[in-house]
Amino acid sequence: MLNRIIDNVEKVIVGKRDAITMVLTALISNGHVLIEDVPGVGKTRLIAAIAKSVDCSFRRIQFTADVLPSDVTGFSVYNQKTGDFEFKPGAIMSQLVLADEINRTSPKTQAALLEAMEEAHVTVDGVTYEMEKPFMVLATQNPIEFLGTFQLPEAQLDRFFMKISIGYPGKEDESAVLNMHQLRDPFLDLEAVATAEDIIKIQQEVKKVFVHDTLNDYIVSIVSATRNHPSIMLGASPRASISLYRAAQATAYLAGRDYVVPDDIQKMVGPVVAHRIVLGQEMRFNNTTAEDLVAEILKSVPVPTGK
Repeated sequence: MLNRIIDNVEKVIVGKRDAITMVLTALISNGHVLIEDVPGVGKTRLIAAIAKSVDCSFRRIQFTADVLPSDVTGFSVYNQKTGDFEFKPGAIMSQLVLADEINRTSPKTQAALLEAMEEAHVTVDGVTYEMEKPFMVLATQNPIEFLGTFQLPEAQLDRFFMKISIGYPGKEDESAVLNMHQLRDPFLDLEAVATAEDIIKIQQEVKKVFVHDTLNDYIVSIVSATRNHPSIMLGASPRASISLYRAAQATAYLAGRDYVVPDDIQKMVGPVVAHRIVLGQEMRFNNTTAEDLVAEILKSVPVPTGK
């Protein structure tokens, strides 16, 4: 079923199977995704196509400096006819949510996402409203534009299950995109190939994928190494260990296995861990990236042999 969803999304997102798979991995892991990329590479279309493929509701929040927390979570309005306050849902009250250019809004509004992302509910005027399942936030930010932006704090970044980039298409893929749009936008003809209930069932099945104790130790060793590296000012949190554990389970599930192997963990370390660490000042000056250090750490941690 998951391959059928990926194939369906590829009808409108050409040549980006890896990015589609990563977002789907987060969805079946019950996690959220941060996409850092330049405008126009298909971020909005990607999440909209996935939502349409699994028959889930989808909403887009265009973040700007004047967006208020109540615009995100919702607010109560007094109804003079009934004499009661009525809840008006905010943009976050959807199953799949695109938080576009999240770093363009204020830290206060960014924080409004935290409860929904972590607890899958929002609280307005003391009343809690549950999010409809499955629920995923996919946020975007431009990596090269700094004017009028607010850097995401570490607490916010840690809520994201993974961080990925889509990248520009190759020449052949971009040419194929032009041909696809010659007569009609292919997105308009995209149909659902799964349901929200299917995704919820898969989320439960992913949790049952077996992870050996030696692989538990391997995950912990990788994450712990980020806290002891001399070039890292702030290492990954225990939430990173949980996310890496779940990402490995989802990767194994996508591969058709009911057990995790070291390759599943290694494949997900970069997307799951790198955005959660803070580099020392010296590393920032010599253009070393978090991904570089995570790759270095991965090489230094012994791989379980199963013996």
